[in-house]
Amino acid sequence: MIAIWRARLRRWLAPGLGVALTVAWCVAGAPAPPAAAATTTIAVNGTQGGRTFDGIGAISGGGGNTRLLPDYPATQQQQILDYLFKPGYGADLQILKAEIGGDTNSTDGSESSIEHASGSINCGAGYEWWLMQQAKARNPNIKLYGLAWGAPGWIGSTFWSTNTINYIVAWLNCAASHGLTINYLGGWNERGYNISWYEQLRSTLNADGFSAVQIVGADSDWTIANDLVSSPTFASAVQIVGAHYPCGYLSSESSCPSTANAVATGKQLWASENGSQDFNGGAAAMARADNRDYLDGQMTATINWPIVAAIYPDLPFNTDGLIVANQPWSGQYAVGKQLWVTAQTTQFTAPGWTYINSASGYLQGTRGDGSYVTLKSPNRSDWSSIVETMDATAAQTVTYNITGGLSTGTVHVWSTNVNSASSSNWFVHSSDITPSGGSFSLTVQPGFVYSLTTTTGQGKGTAASPGPGTLALPYSDNFDSGTAGQQPRYLAQQQGAFEVEPCAGGHSGQCLQQQAAVKPIEWAGDANPYTIGGNLSWANYTVAADVLIQQAGAVQLLGRASTQKGFAPADIDAYYFQVANTGAWSTFRNNTSGTITTLASGTVAALGTGIWHHLALSLNGHTISGAIDGTTVGTVTDSTFTDGMVGLGVNGYQTDQFRQPVGDGPRLGHADRADHRGRQHRQVRGRQRQLQRQRHPRADVGLQRRRRAELDHRDRRHHPDQWLLYGHHRCRDRQRHPDRTVDLQRRSQPAVAAGERDAGQPGVRPVPG
Repeated sequence: MIAIWRARLRRWLAPGLGVALTVAWCVAGAPAPPAAAATTTIAVNGTQGGRTFDGIGAISGGGGNTRLLPDYPATQQQQILDYLFKPGYGADLQILKAEIGGDTNSTDGSESSIEHASGSINCGAGYEWWLMQQAKARNPNIKLYGLAWGAPGWIGSTFWSTNTINYIVAWLNCAASHGLTINYLGGWNERGYNISWYEQLRSTLNADGFSAVQIVGADSDWTIANDLVSSPTFASAVQIVGAHYPCGYLSSESSCPSTANAVATGKQLWASENGSQDFNGGAAAMARADNRDYLDGQMTATINWPIVAAIYPDLPFNTDGLIVANQPWSGQYAVGKQLWVTAQTTQFTAPGWTYINSASGYLQGTRGDGSYVTLKSPNRSDWSSIVETMDATAAQTVTYNITGGLSTGTVHVWSTNVNSASSSNWFVHSSDITPSGGSFSLTVQPGFVYSLTTTTGQGKGTAASPGPGTLALPYSDNFDSGTAGQQPRYLAQQQGAFEVEPCAGGHSGQCLQQQAAVKPIEWAGDANPYTIGGNLSWANYTVAADVLIQQAGAVQLLGRASTQKGFAPADIDAYYFQVANTGAWSTFRNNTSGTITTLASGTVAALGTGIWHHLALSLNGHTISGAIDGTTVGTVTDSTFTDGMVGLGVNGYQTDQFRQPVGDGPRLGHADRADHRGRQHRQVRGRQRQLQRQRHPRADVGLQRRRRAELDHRDRRHHPDQWLLYGHHRCRDRQRHPDRTVDLQRRSQPAVAAGERDAGQPGVRPVPG
């Protein structure tokens, strides 16, 4: 990160924010601390030290939590990225941990592998490269950390293999091709460790030019430390010991111990994953952990999961992170209190600073009164101290005595009132203090985080989010504007990899293809590949797509998809219409318990493989119907789910393609409903006329004449001037070419090929009702 002690910031004060200041050797007229306030004296001696600080970071991955951010409008996207990475603006993250994609669900979605099939490497796959580049562009000093949650299926039946090591090295080479240097590398997220695998990984990295990459083991718990202290070879392979949730999972994070063997390794200890809490509600726990990870367990880095909740609201943990950004169509986002608690450490320190153990501890020696940590910069002058009073019940006085060559100049105080719901009370420059003789005092209030520093350059971003909105309907996407190898706009894969590719089967343009041809090495529960998108408020609509079944198996359309069970992507509330290459079809209902209820089923002529077909799933009130190539094959009644998103999927790991998926919106307001029903009526009549022309071709001319009379009558009413000219030309043409009129009418009707009668154009296809 940019050295914050060299920056400059215009100073401003916001009085009355919970900090009362006094100078230790009394300045004339300065009020004395309240008599009832207990006092903690902190001796900040620059000759004293402790462990080296590695940073505060966050995780993109584990899975799919950043998915919607690339789809945001450019203005809001840049604002969000600034809040996350820009020094002196927001979270000012010091470590970015990114998932090494494996085509498998890793909590809120699956992240694409760079190598869906062995030997076929696409370094452009996924969005983590983009995010890391954006982070580096804002803060060149941010550290990057890669970790796998799963792996593509071609690797084999086990993660702990040479194939996986080669895959990770390929990922590192892809990073280099993007101009990115990976600083840290983990093994298999929360799945323990294999000693020989870590040793082989170390030797392979060294041999392949990645000796500077530090290995973190084992992104699980502290158990690995027991083997590290007993095996010198293993110890030489692992540089950092990283444990997850050392303060307890979804806890208040009041106590954050490591183990004696972890400390005995002599290695840097990290809370390599913390958090999993709401972007506002988790702020108090985060404030405790950011201090207590070091105080209790000598951990020098804390990494929050996740960085952002850029996921659909039906998914687990949908408000966890530093920012919630789940509306790319409107650009709306919300900056959480957790982001500003993060800033209370990151904007006042940098990796490479040193903890001062003698100036770190618990207020009044009691956990319940709060904690403090103090760090000094490499320039041996600047220092910062972070104080949290999450559990305190009364105001307290803190007195600082600065010695040992550290700066005794102006101390800048910033604070966040964690008990406040108003963002105006978060990350506020509350006061500046001029020490007297190297000492000063201040009164700290309950429920606050305070940062005291001799550095400058801190700041609070001012970008504001637009208001929320609804994804407009009609909505469609033919994928032609998508980027090959990437997920298309607004679709979020939950298992497998759904990426834009050139269409096969004689179809021009681009299509959506499921890319994982083999079941991956999974992290969360097993599931068939599928992707979802849209709005949870959608109720009555038709989702339709042209599909190309490329191997034996079945494709699926999902409707009214909503709640997904945590760590079980197969368990989701949704209706499905499934069609196999054999012609077997079924309409069924799934739920968060994984219970499949078949509502209707049957068989039509085999669809085969390599041939495009058109499928549609219509939901209107309690009526659900499925259609194949324009023919309705089954209609059922079910009232379980009333609204939800759309989805596309495959039953198995086939590389099937989709084109022109269509979603139709919810019931509209009264004024729009007439037009909505009018479109329904016109489309139904259009389909009826097509069928009539095919069955009774001689009646076609009469039908066209009646239709033309209707249009003429309408045009005469709405455009009388144009009609006079148009009528003149028509009359003239009939006089000059009487034999051509019928032929022109016939040729003006487009041919309708079998299987395309119900395809229409991408967009809304209303359900009659």
